[in-house]
Parts: sequence; C-alpha cells; structure tokens
Amino acid sequence: MTFAPSGFLSISGAELEYRMIGPQPAAAPTIVMLHEGLGCTALWGDFPERLQAATGAGVFVYSRAGYGASSPVTLPRPLDYMHREALDVLPRVLERIGFRRGLLLGHSDGASIAAIYAGGVQDHRIGAVALIAPHFVTEEVGLAAIAETRRAYQTTNLREKLARWHRDVDNTFHGWAGAWLDPDFRQWDISDHLAYIRVPVLIVQGADDQYGTMRQIEIGREECYCPVEVTILPGAGHSPHREAPVATLKAIAEFASAVGCLT
Repeated sequence: MTFAPSGFLSISGAELEYRMIGPQPAAAPTIVMLHEGLGCTALWGDFPERLQAATGAGVFVYSRAGYGASSPVTLPRPLDYMHREALDVLPRVLERIGFRRGLLLGHSDGASIAAIYAGGVQDHRIGAVALIAPHFVTEEVGLAAIAETRRAYQTTNLREKLARWHRDVDNTFHGWAGAWLDPDFRQWDISDHLAYIRVPVLIVQGADDQYGTMRQIEIGREECYCPVEVTILPGAGHSPHREAPVATLKAIAEFASAVGCLT
C-alpha cells in the first residue's frame, strides 16, 4: 500500500487528514506522531521533516477528529476520549497505513494516548514510545493553566490565531477545554496503563511546563517496569519541540538509535 504525501483517511466514520514524510510503512520503520490537545498535523511545523532527516525513518502525522482539517466531533467530548482514541481509533489508523514496526511519538494529550496504547494493546510492532510533556494524572496547576487558556480564548485574539489551523476552531477548543475542565475529569488517571508497557520509554519535559509538573515524570518512573529515560530541557515550557527543537530532536533521535526501534 502506497500513500500520497498528504490526504485523508476514512476512519471510524471520520475523515482524518494526514501527512507522510519519507519512506512508506511497507519499506521502512515508521514514527507515528500524535499531537497535543489543541494541535493538528500543521501545528507540528517542520519538526516531522527534521525528525525524518535525523532518523531516516518514515514519519506519519495525522489530525484526530475535531482537529485541523479533519472531521469535527460531537460535543461534549466523552471524558474517556483519550482512551477511545488510543484503543479504538489508533489501531485502525495503524492498520490502514500498513504499519509494520516503529515508534509512537506523542505530545501532551497525544503522549497520553501513546501511553494508553502501549500499555493497553500489546503490539509487537511498537519498539519504543517517546512522550513529550505527557499527562498521566490531572494536576491543579494544569487545570488552572487550561482555565486561563479558556479565558484567553474568550477575551483575546487566541480564537483568531487558532482558527488558522482548525477547520472548526470552536469544536476543537471546546472539545478540549470542556473535557479537561469538567469536574469529573479531576479523577482522570492513566497511570495503571504504565505498568503494562513492555518497551523502552522516553519522556521529554520542559523545566518550565505550565501544564504539568515533575510529578508526571515521577509517576512514569514509579509505575513503569520498562526502562524509562528522561530528558529535562531548561527554559522550555509545554512544547519543547517548538521551544527547544534542536535538543528535543537530539533526545528523540539518540533514544531511538540506542534502543534500536527504527532499524
């Protein structure tokens, strides 16, 4: 199966936009990138191209339903939406692209989805997992930052900025903020999945992440039985791949090389 460099996949009744950089999954290991809670294919910028050049692997990037140019979702999102993405949608995406072997790379919500998949689906094709600013549990500091972002969306030009990237920006924003700020979401906890991950894990964390503290890393180290490598990037916040791209790229490429998941 050969894919065009960009297009749409019909998955679970939704049209999901994607980009394929470098060799196809049938020809080489593949890095599958999972974006953040307000992200999409385009918001990764040139990081997928740089990652492909650094590793030689194919890089597959897609926008989940409700993001970018993909189909919108019905609101409110269910509070287990990340579990649904990991256990229902992602397996179909991997099957559809003919994924054979490689690495899951997730940022924020995408990192949580990658962790749920790695722990919830014993997929021998996944050789390692790289998590940028992952969430394993909710934290007050993170919820406060999301509440502040919602205020900015309502009172500043943040909505206008995000509308450049998302087909239905209100669907995108309220789907994310509405779930995280629901009082019942305070109980959200995916740490039980970590004990079932059977491949090496890399965590890349900005030292100044406004959405999560070092507690997330402590949980990762405590709950995982697999090897966990941690890279803390001084001066970086919640998006190290944008704020410290060289260091983030180096950490991921060296990790992938060391564990041999892209050979």
